[in-house]
Amino acid sequence: MRRLARRDAARKAATRETALVHRVAALVLDYPGPELLALLPDLRTAVGTLDGYLRAPLDQVLDHLDAHPPVALAAEYVTTFDLARRRSPYLTYYAYGDTRKRGVALVEFKQAYRAAGFEVSADELPDHVAVVLEFASTGDEAAQESGLRLLLAHRAGLELLRLALLDLGSPYAGALVAVCATLPPLAGDDREAVARLAAEGPPGEEVGLEPFAPPSYMPGTGARR
Repeated sequence: MRRLARRDAARKAATRETALVHRVAALVLDYPGPELLALLPDLRTAVGTLDGYLRAPLDQVLDHLDAHPPVALAAEYVTTFDLARRRSPYLTYYAYGDTRKRGVALVEFKQAYRAAGFEVSADELPDHVAVVLEFASTGDEAAQESGLRLLLAHRAGLELLRLALLDLGSPYAGALVAVCATLPPLAGDDREAVARLAAEGPPGEEVGLEPFAPPSYMPGTGARR
């Protein structure tokens, strides 16, 4: 029984560590407003409790946010995430582009949040990577598992965003590196989907998504209870 107890304790510790990585990544991938910048000391303390392979990439993002003035950070955020198709923070965009199917996928995200007792603000899209990561790190174990399923369902887009940020040399890549390190290794269909997206990019049909058109930037991103 002691061996089983140790295994259970290890599983719970890994779950807590994953939730912490997802929570910190959710915050640093949000628009860099005053609230986020005020949290940097607390985030450093929290990240300091992680294993090195998770701590190092997150420290990279925190160092960057701490080293630049708010105006420069805001301009960089918009340039990084809003002005390039291959660096979209909206996970369903990679699978569906601006097509009707994406509208259905967005509804599925909202339904998952509501089932766990959360609502997304009217000015936020539910597939923003920061919103999904917040959901995956907040609430009870069932809510976290639901958030993890959303991340895995859109793993190809998540990985492509990671690769695009690495190619750019963006410090924000560290957040995606840490998140992807908490997920199961890519295999089979996932690898093929990432390769296909990297080669072709997301679909480009722009029809049927008017109610879901994103704003030019996303301050205050987050799933709200």
